[in-house]
Amino acid sequence: MSSIADFFKLKENKTDVGTEVRAGIATFLTMAYIIVVNPDILSNTGMPFAGVLFATVLVASVSSILMGLVTNLPFAIAPGMGLNAFFAFSLCIGMNIPWQTALGVVFISGVIFLILSVTGVRQAIVQSIPASLRYGVAAGIGLFLSIIGLTSVNFIVTDPDTTVTFGGMNPTTILFLIGLAITGILIAKKVKGSLIIGIVTTSLLALLASKTIDGAADMVAVPDNIFALPSLDVFFQLDILGALTVSMAAPIFTFLFTDIFDSLSTFLGVSEVGGFIEKDGQPKNVGKALLVDAVSTTVSGLFGTSSGTTYIESASGVEEGGRTGLTAVVTGLLFLPFMFLSPLLSFVPAVATAPILVLIGLFMMKPVAKIAWDNYEEAIPAFLALILIPLTYSITQGIVWGFLSYTVLKILKGKIRELPLMIYIIDAGAILSLLYH
Repeated sequence: MSSIADFFKLKENKTDVGTEVRAGIATFLTMAYIIVVNPDILSNTGMPFAGVLFATVLVASVSSILMGLVTNLPFAIAPGMGLNAFFAFSLCIGMNIPWQTALGVVFISGVIFLILSVTGVRQAIVQSIPASLRYGVAAGIGLFLSIIGLTSVNFIVTDPDTTVTFGGMNPTTILFLIGLAITGILIAKKVKGSLIIGIVTTSLLALLASKTIDGAADMVAVPDNIFALPSLDVFFQLDILGALTVSMAAPIFTFLFTDIFDSLSTFLGVSEVGGFIEKDGQPKNVGKALLVDAVSTTVSGLFGTSSGTTYIESASGVEEGGRTGLTAVVTGLLFLPFMFLSPLLSFVPAVATAPILVLIGLFMMKPVAKIAWDNYEEAIPAFLALILIPLTYSITQGIVWGFLSYTVLKILKGKIRELPLMIYIIDAGAILSLLYH
């Protein structure tokens, strides 16, 4: 225990092993939904659910432990919500890219991230991103995930006259509303692990409904077993050569552009929530943290999932008193047993995960309160990013138009000197992503 305390500098950070362990458990309980939700989203591409579940658990475990050991920060990492949606719905479905090639894109972007992190470029980007845009993008991604959840159970459906409309009441939408109410009440009561409890409860109700209600028989697929060896269906199945073709240049850049700002905005948000900010206003150990984030993205492509990123749910561990990397290590270790439970977890239906996606959207709306809405040169770009991400069904479009409008407004207001060189480089990348979209 003394060696652990010395390694993680527990005394200097005014904490102890017991507190850090409790904090790690709290973080795990609040983010464990990703074990089911990530495979549910990526399976839309044709990827095997069990294989993605194994990859999700492995990335979350390895990356979180690495974050704790390298940075001594209580931040957990797992395949990112938003990035998985971009991988599935923009890259694979929208651009018609095979999931094996898309994994190659993830791996290549991870290698580029490693180069950018080692050279300090990503840290320079962090320092140049306007706070208002970070807030707008985070909230926009939240709305995007909520729409995905609502459409997955046909609560919202397409309509030729109004574009979208209410899908009507049926066993699935009714069960979705029940699951949303149950999980919402648990969250309101601040029950630890409320998202997991909500998923399990709604899944059991769906199983009951499938046995007793006409028209609901196909709602749940009951597994034959509870335990199974990890599935290697997507492990090292990436197509790197396919991703290195000329035709893939635009998708690689688009993913790189989206990933870098998604991961940066999340990391910055966690640092602000946890209070891990240095005197100069920059996040603590930002260089090391971004390096670990880059490693996580690289191994994500190898293991078979979308990019790993720091989780905002790490704030729950901070609230429990977590102050060091021991919290992250405990969180990572708690993921490991679930690589043997894929049959049990694979029966979780979309109606059980849809309420979680909607509520994650709620959580991600919090930064909106920090936007200076009466300062229009800041508010307009933030709003464009916020609204265009869900309405264009593209995270990239929201980021692109947010940055471009920010630059234009600053120039027209005669504040061109306020714009750092990095903003113009980002704008050039944004224009290129539009040309090759």
